[in-house]
Amino acid sequence: LTKKKVLCKRCHGLQNFGTVEQKLRPGWTDEPMLSQEEFRKLLMPLRQKNAVILALVDLFDFSGSVLPELDEIAGDNPVILAANKADLLPSEMGQARAENWVRRELEYLNVQSIANIGGAVRLVSCKTGFGVKTMMEKAKNLAEEMDADIYVVGAANAGKSTLVNYLLDENNPAKKEGFKGKKRAGNANKWKGSVTTSPLPGTTLKFIRIELGKGRALYDTPGLLVPGCLTERLTPEELKIVVPKKKVEPITFRVASGKCVLVGGLAKVELIGDCKPFLFTFFVANDIKLHPTDSERADEFTSKHIGKLLTPPLDPGKERMEEIGEFEYHEIDIKGEGWKQAAADITLRGLGWVAVTGAGVAKVRIGVPKGIGINVRPPLMPLAGVAKVRIGVPKGIGIAVRPPLMPFDVWEATAKYTGGRAVRKSTKSRSGKRRKGVGRK
Repeated sequence: LTKKKVLCKRCHGLQNFGTVEQKLRPGWTDEPMLSQEEFRKLLMPLRQKNAVILALVDLFDFSGSVLPELDEIAGDNPVILAANKADLLPSEMGQARAENWVRRELEYLNVQSIANIGGAVRLVSCKTGFGVKTMMEKAKNLAEEMDADIYVVGAANAGKSTLVNYLLDENNPAKKEGFKGKKRAGNANKWKGSVTTSPLPGTTLKFIRIELGKGRALYDTPGLLVPGCLTERLTPEELKIVVPKKKVEPITFRVASGKCVLVGGLAKVELIGDCKPFLFTFFVANDIKLHPTDSERADEFTSKHIGKLLTPPLDPGKERMEEIGEFEYHEIDIKGEGWKQAAADITLRGLGWVAVTGAGVAKVRIGVPKGIGINVRPPLMPLAGVAKVRIGVPKGIGIAVRPPLMPFDVWEATAKYTGGRAVRKSTKSRSGKRRKGVGRK
C-alpha cells in the first residue's frame, strides 16, 4: 500500500473546495493566533539575521500586494522582488518595459530596500515557471555568499506557496515522470502540491522549511494583508472570479460625460463635468462582468441586476453588497496625452486597473466600497488603447501611413453592425441640430 498524505481539516477544505470556516480565516476571525500582529511578529526578526529576502508581488494588483513593511522586514538584507503573474499580462507588454515600470512604481511607493546590495527585480510566473529558474539561481548564489537562507515574503495571495510547490515539483522525480493510475477521490491529494494553496488570502499560517541542498533552506512565510484591498471582503466563490487565472483580455469603452462603466458590482468608473469623451481600457479578470450605462441609471441597474447580470458579488447580491460596504466616491482630474497613448492608470486595489486615453482633461469619478484603496499611476500599458493594424494587399501594391485628412470626423462616422451590413449612425439629433463630435465646438 502506498502512503497517503495526511491533511488537517482546514487544508483539506482549502485544497479541494477553496473554502474555510470563517473562524479559521485571517482577517475574518478574532482568534489572536491568526491576527496580522502575530504574523508580523514572525517576520520582523528577519532584519536581525543574515537572509536573502524573496519578496513576491502580484503584477496584476501591484499597489495591493507591495508590503508597506517590506523595508522594515528586510533591514540591510538583499531583496529580490519577484513580480508574479507576468504570464497574465497581454503579450504586447515587453519584459524590459515591465521591469522598468516596476522599478518606477517601487520608487513612487518609497520602497528603499530594493536598492540594497544584491537587490534585483525579476518577472516570473509561479504557476508556469517562467523566470523562476534564473531568479532562484541568483537567490541561491546570494545565499552562498552570505551563508544564509532564503525567505519568501509578500502579501497574502501573492503566490508564495505556489512558488514553493513549483520548486518542490521540479526537484521531485515522481512528479516529473507523472503519477501512474487514474485520478480519483482516494488518491486526489497526491496530484496536488505539497504546500496548501488557494485563492483565499492568509492560507499559510507559519514558516514552512524547504531543503535546497548544500545546507541551504527556503522558508515559505505567512502572507500579510495589505490595507484597503478588496479581496479581503470577498467570499471564496467570488475570489475565483476576481483573481485572474488566464491571460487578461483588456476591454476598451468609449465613455462620454454622464456615462459610466460598472465593474461588476464592486466599482463604478464614470466621466463627469464638461469634458470630451475618453477611452477607458479595463484590465480585470475575464470573468468580471463589465457594463457601460448612463450614470443616472447606474444605481437602479445595479440594484436590479446585482448577483445576476452584474457579478461579482454573487447571489444574494443585495445582501453581499451590504456586507462589502457602502460606496465612497473619489474625483480625479487626468490630463490626456492625446490618442496615441494612455495618460494614466487608475488602480482599483484587488481588482485591476483602468487605463485612460484621450485629449484634454478627464474628470473621472470612481466609486468603490468604503476603505478600498485607489491610486493614479503612470500607465503600465500606455499603448493599450491604440490599434495594431495588419494590412494584406496583393504583392507589389503600395501602402502608406500619413497624418489624418479628417482627424475629428471619426466619431461622427461610427457605425453599428446589423448582421448584414454596417449602418452609419445619424449625424443629426431629433431636433435637427448637428451632433457635436470630438474636437468640434
